[in-house]
Amino acid sequence: MKKYFIILITSMIANFTNAQAPLTPERLWQLHRVSGIVLTADKNYVLMQVSTPDMVENSFKKEFYKLAVNGGVPIPISGEEVERLTEKLSPNGRLRLVHRKVKVKAVLGKDLYDDLQKSSGKVYSALDHRHWDSWNDGSYNHVFIEDVTGKQPPIDLLEGKPYYCPQAPFGGDEDYTWSPDGKKVLYVTKAKVGTEYVVSTNTDIYEYDLATGKTRNLTEGMMGYDTQPQFSKGGVLSWLSMAHDGNESDKNDLYILYKGERRNLTADWDNTVAGYLWSADGKKIYLLAATEGTEQIFELDPFAKKPQVRQLTKGVFDINRIIGQTGDVLVVARTDMNHATELFTVSLKKKKSGFADVQPLSHVNDALYKDIALCPVKARSIKTTDGKDMFAWVIYPPDFDPTKKYPTLLYCQGGPQSALTQFYSFRWNFQLMASQGYIVIAPNRRGMPGHGVAWNAEISKDWGGQPMRDYLSAIDDIAKEPYVDRDRLGAVGASYGGYSVYYLAGIHDKRFKTFIAHCGVFNLRSMYGTTEELFFNNNEIGGAYWEKDNAAAQKSYAEFNPIEKVAAWDTPILVIHGGRDYRVPEEQGLQAFTAAQLRGIKSELLYFPDESHWVLQPQNGLLWQRTFFRWLKETL
Repeated sequence: MKKYFIILITSMIANFTNAQAPLTPERLWQLHRVSGIVLTADKNYVLMQVSTPDMVENSFKKEFYKLAVNGGVPIPISGEEVERLTEKLSPNGRLRLVHRKVKVKAVLGKDLYDDLQKSSGKVYSALDHRHWDSWNDGSYNHVFIEDVTGKQPPIDLLEGKPYYCPQAPFGGDEDYTWSPDGKKVLYVTKAKVGTEYVVSTNTDIYEYDLATGKTRNLTEGMMGYDTQPQFSKGGVLSWLSMAHDGNESDKNDLYILYKGERRNLTADWDNTVAGYLWSADGKKIYLLAATEGTEQIFELDPFAKKPQVRQLTKGVFDINRIIGQTGDVLVVARTDMNHATELFTVSLKKKKSGFADVQPLSHVNDALYKDIALCPVKARSIKTTDGKDMFAWVIYPPDFDPTKKYPTLLYCQGGPQSALTQFYSFRWNFQLMASQGYIVIAPNRRGMPGHGVAWNAEISKDWGGQPMRDYLSAIDDIAKEPYVDRDRLGAVGASYGGYSVYYLAGIHDKRFKTFIAHCGVFNLRSMYGTTEELFFNNNEIGGAYWEKDNAAAQKSYAEFNPIEKVAAWDTPILVIHGGRDYRVPEEQGLQAFTAAQLRGIKSELLYFPDESHWVLQPQNGLLWQRTFFRWLKETL
C-alpha cells in the first residue's frame, strides 16, 4: 500500500510540462476512479475509495483513504478500518445491521439430490430465474441484527422468506436503517415471489420492532417503488415513492411521515427526485435531480405548509451524490464531460452568481488531466417536429476549427428514461469520442428526466415514434452547421440507445454512413420471452405479444419493432453484445448481426461471453474502445 500511496500522491502533485494531447483509450484506462463513501462520525473526514485499472491483471486495485473535509493530503487506511467506520450501529452501539446472502430455496440439482453433487442443472417453477447478470441459485439478500459482542444469536429480519433486502441487483445499505431510538429497524423489500416478483415494482418499507419481534408495512397501499428510508435529526421518517406499480421510471416523489400522516413534499414539483439527504439540523432536505442537461442539488423546507423546491447549485457539471454534511458544507461527488468523478464541497453560505459555491476537495486525477486536452461542450436548443424545444449537448474536438468539416456522431441514450447530463463514462465517453476528431451531438429526446414529468413519460409505448423523430431532428439540426460533414454522419448507442440505432437503420433515409449498437433491443417479441424484469416491457411496450386486443402492445410489436425494418437496412453496422446480459439477452445482438450478414451489409459482431449489460473488465473495456474507433475509422 505504501508504494501505491506514494505513486498516487506523486501523480496528484506532479507538474507536467508536456503539451496537452487528445484523450486516448489507453489514457482513459489509466484514470483513477474515485468514490466517496461516508463522512466519519466527527464529520471532519470523508472516506474515499480509489480504484485503478490494472491492465496486466485485468482487474482493479482498490485503495481507501481518509480525506479531511477542509482539504489536505489523503491518509491511506485499510479496508478493515473502512468496514469498522461504516458499521450501521444502533444508537447505543450494542447492535449492528448487516446484510448477507441466505439460502432459502432448493434450486440447484445438488440441493435437490444428495447423490448429484456435480450436476450443473437448475430447476425453476416460476420466473425470477435470472436477473441482470446472474442466475438465481435460491439465495437472497437478508438483513440481520447482530450483537457486537457475539453473545446473542443474530436475528434474520426476513427469515425463511424468498425476498431481497437489499434489493437485487443494485440495492445497498441505503435499503435499511435504525430508528433514532434504536428500538426499530426499517428495511425495503418487495414481498413478492417468482413470476409475481418480475411483473411488479411494488417495494415497501417495513418496520421491525425489537421488543415485540413484530413487523408492519409502513407504506401499505403505495403501489410503486418505495425506497431510501431516512430519519431526520428530530426523528421524522422520509422516503422516495413512485405511484404506479410496474413503472420503474415513474415520477419519484419525496414523502415524510409527520404527525401520523404521509405528506408528499414534491407533489406539485414538475420533476423527479434522484436522491436526497436531511440537513444536519433536521430542518431542510437536500434533493438531487436532473435539470437543463445537468444534475444539481435542490432544497426544501419539509415542514412548510406548501413546500417550495429551490435550486441550490448550478453549472455545467453533475452532482451525482451527496455524501454528507459538516457545518455549513456539503461533501459531494461531481463529474462533467471532461472530468471523471472527484469529491467537492458545496458551501451552504457562500454564494457564486446566486448559487452555492462548489469547490474541489479531492485531486486524485489532476495530474493526469494536466496533459489531456479538454473538449469544448456547448448547449444547443433544437426545435422538434411537434414544435417543442429540445435540449442537447454538443461536444467538439479539443482543437476544433469552425472552418473545417468534421464527421459527426448522434449519441442515442439508453434507459430509455435515463438522464443525459454531464456524466463521465468509461465506455460512452464523450471526451474520448470528440478527441478522436468527431463532433458528438447528445440530445435530451423524449423520455429524459429534467424537462418535466410529461416529457419524461412520453416515451412509454412510443419507442419508435416521437423519440425517433427527436433523434432525426437533432442530427438534421447540427448537420446545418458548415463545420459538419453531412456525408460522414454516424449513430451510436447502447440498450435503448442500441434499439434506437437498430430502428434508425431502417428509417434514416440515407442520413447515416455507419451505426454502432451495444446491447440493443432488436426483436421485441423474443425480448419479451427472454428478458427478466417483465414489468419493464409491460410498461414500456404495452404488454405481451399474444395480447391481440391490446392496441398499444400490438402497435409496438408491429410498428416499433426494429426487426420489422430490416428490409430497409443498407448501412454498415457494428453489433456489440455481452453473453451475461439477461436484461437485453444476447439473442438480440445475434439476430441483428445475422440479419445484416444475410443482407450482405458490411457488419461486425463484438461478443463478450463473460460481460453483462456493461463491459467491466479492463482488457475488455480497452478492446471495446479500440474496436469502436477502428470501426468508425473504416466506415466513417
